[in-house]
This record gives sequence, C-alpha cells and structure tokens, in this order.
Amino acid sequence: MRGAGAALNVNFPPGTKRPGLTNRQPTALTMPIAVGTKAPDFTLKTKTPEGLQDVTLSRNLGQKQTVLLFFPLAFTGVCTQEMCDQSAGLEQYAQLGAEVIGVSVDSPFAQEAWAKANRISIPLVSDLNKEVTRAYGVLFPMLAGVGDTAARAAFVIGRDGVVKYAEQTATPKDLPNFAAIKAALAS
Repeated sequence: MRGAGAALNVNFPPGTKRPGLTNRQPTALTMPIAVGTKAPDFTLKTKTPEGLQDVTLSRNLGQKQTVLLFFPLAFTGVCTQEMCDQSAGLEQYAQLGAEVIGVSVDSPFAQEAWAKANRISIPLVSDLNKEVTRAYGVLFPMLAGVGDTAARAAFVIGRDGVVKYAEQTATPKDLPNFAAIKAALAS
C-alpha cells in the first residue's frame, strides 16, 4: 500500500489518446491521504455577501465532523449536479453532526457567482494556489488541457481531526459514494 501522497506513475503507449492530457510524457498522479491520517488543517477564503471570509478546518475540532468535497471547476455540469444535490441534502448531514465544505481551485468570486446562479448553499472555499488540494493528494493534472484542478474527491474528517473516509473518483465525471460517506459519518 502506498503512503499518503505517494506518486502513482501512469505510463501510456506512444500515440495513445489520453482524455484531458495534452503532453505525451508520463503523468504523476498522487493518491489521496489515507484513512487514519491526521487531516491537514487549512484556512481558505470563501465569498459571502459580507465579503471575503476565512474558513478554517480546525474550527470544527471537538465540535462536529467535516465532509470535504473537492471538485474540479465551477460552472461545469457534473460539479453543478454534485453541489446542488448535496445542498438539497444538507439537513441529513446536520443530523449526522457534520458540516459540508466544497473545495475547488476557482476564485472565491467565481464560486460565489456559481453558487448564486445555482442555489448552492454549501460553503465553497477557494484553493486557488492548490496547496490544500496537494496536501490532500487530489491534484488532477491538466484537466481537459486547461490546467491543474482538484480531482473529484471526498473526505470525512472526525471530530478528532482524523480522516475517517477518503475517496477519489476514477474520473472527474464520476460522483463520490455518498451512501458510504453518510455511513462513515454515522459510525
């Protein structure tokens, strides 16, 4: 088993078409941090009607669990579906003693516009410099030739700050296993 953040080298035969990748060199993908690992703390920006606000993971320590949903980009179909569906089910997460936070590499201003346009009520935080995405091992290189983004991934962080559930989807078009996420919250 690989340790947290260990590189997984993916080699493609010359001339193989690789969706989302524009060069022909092997690409190093990282593995998400493992269950049982202390979750990397962070403070990221969110945009609210009151202005830019800090969101810090450790503020929930000892109080509630946290679900981190990493997603590639705002204003895209699958990401919009995921965040809208989870916004509609926020009460279920609250009943399980959890807060849900969406993380992407979009600016907080783009996230705010997207959330308003789609009635997304999950707090969205901006990892514009990709430090948190890297710390959690879910950087997706050269998505659709546009640039590096967050992979679609989900983590459940316990009240003690330890990862209880970790999942990175096989492709950005796949959604996390939300039943498994809720089961991890309930355990």
